[in-house]
Amino acid sequence: MSMWGTPFIIILSATFAVLFVALGPRRSRKIAPGRLAGLRKSPRAEVLQLDGAELEKDDPWGYMESLESLLERLRPGKSIKNLLLHADSRLSLSGFFFIATGCALLAALVGGVLSGMVAVTLVCGAAAGAIPAIILRIKRDRRLKAFNAALPDAIDLMARCLLAGHSIGSSIEMIGQQAPDPLAFEFVQVYQQQRLGLQFREALLQMSTRVPSRDLQFFITAILVQKETGGDLTEILARTTHVIRERIRIEGEVRTRTAQGRLTGWILGLLPVVMLVLINIISPGYSHVLFHDPVGQHLMMAGATLIAIGAFCIRRIVDVQV
Repeated sequence: MSMWGTPFIIILSATFAVLFVALGPRRSRKIAPGRLAGLRKSPRAEVLQLDGAELEKDDPWGYMESLESLLERLRPGKSIKNLLLHADSRLSLSGFFFIATGCALLAALVGGVLSGMVAVTLVCGAAAGAIPAIILRIKRDRRLKAFNAALPDAIDLMARCLLAGHSIGSSIEMIGQQAPDPLAFEFVQVYQQQRLGLQFREALLQMSTRVPSRDLQFFITAILVQKETGGDLTEILARTTHVIRERIRIEGEVRTRTAQGRLTGWILGLLPVVMLVLINIISPGYSHVLFHDPVGQHLMMAGATLIAIGAFCIRRIVDVQV
């Protein structure tokens, strides 16, 4: 490879990544299919003989429909699609695939050029290819945490609205107006889907699909059971709020008691890597045998594997579900 080959590939990969991020479908394009689905299922659509086709426009990812449908059939593709939905990402499944592939190829190229080892090349490629999924998971967890934090106050607001004589629809509208995002955005979707003719039960179930929150599942289950069996909805909502707040309190206590274990896992996992880098900075060539001798390479791979297994075991131990 010439001296300009590596910079050219790096610049080309970065350009593709930026283009796919910039040209991904916006939030409005994600909302539109849900609204059209509600419109098609509404009783008004049968009377007016509307199917929503006149509202649909050309898909900006139309030229990627084959790849999109192929990825949706695969099990990893379904998981990534759900992750994109839960993280409220603008990317499509095909866009995520190209970004992850570009990151993996770029990191594998850099790792192969710098180390000259096939194992390091594969590890760098796999690690870089997982970075987009890790970023989406972090975004999903932050969004879910903000949603769960605002949900008890939103349920209290709904109960007060019902006591004041408002209907469930108007109380949901008030939550969408007064609650913080992302909770307000999701309740606005429920209210708008109802206005388009979608049944209240289906609108709530669709919100539970978009937001994988156990607290939201409690709330939706309480409302649906009350609609089928009857009872005082305000009292049910008050008890639901109490249960959710107690669960959040217990979960906070568990995280406090397992903080030491999580910190121990981070230290044990990162300390060998940090020490290896520092020793090579202080004494260049100290670990030369690990990277160039076959026995050293096998020992380094075995050590990395054991560190990964230990970190996984520690994570499983301290990950207490409430």
